[in-house]
Amino acid sequence: MGKKLFVGNLSFNLSEESLEQFFSEVGKVESVKIVKDQRSGRSKGFGFVEMSSEEEAANAISDLNNRNLEGRNISVAEAKPQAPRDDRGGGRFDRGPR
Repeated sequence: MGKKLFVGNLSFNLSEESLEQFFSEVGKVESVKIVKDQRSGRSKGFGFVEMSSEEEAANAISDLNNRNLEGRNISVAEAKPQAPRDDRGGGRFDRGPR
């Protein structure tokens, strides 16, 4: 099973293909996702890369963290599990039950 990594400080112009190529230097990449704003479609400057093994993920963290990619020193770390979302659909401005 693969290991998901968080990648931060990405250039807003970076493509998923370029990110995949960069990470393929240290191992087999299973998937790449650059997070984008839903309204504008613009990159939010971070994303996720899934490596095919724990060992390759560890290599990516040690070899690629703080390396320059398109003019920015990226941060690479183990991705934390996503926190459960509030199922009420209120978001941060929710004032409670209606």
